[in-house]
Amino acid sequence: MTLLYLCILWVFASAICAMLPIRLQYVPAVILLIVAPILIIMIGIQINPLVAIAAVVAFLSMFRNPLRFIWAKLRGQNPQLPPEMYK
Repeated sequence: MTLLYLCILWVFASAICAMLPIRLQYVPAVILLIVAPILIIMIGIQINPLVAIAAVVAFLSMFRNPLRFIWAKLRGQNPQLPPEMYK
């Protein structure tokens, strides 16, 4: 039951983060980005690995742009941030 409450809390936190202006989203989004795989692993252990796979697909879909940015940085590229980040 605790896992359910943690997942619901994560969903509400991500919805609140999405409503923030783009320049204020980064710190909460990074925290959510770090916590999500932990929750997905817990789902896979406690519920069902197939549910965890569905959660991974949803996670990758939701965080596709930040993950692309991180992947480009890891490959040594210099991706540009959107212009609204510099305001």
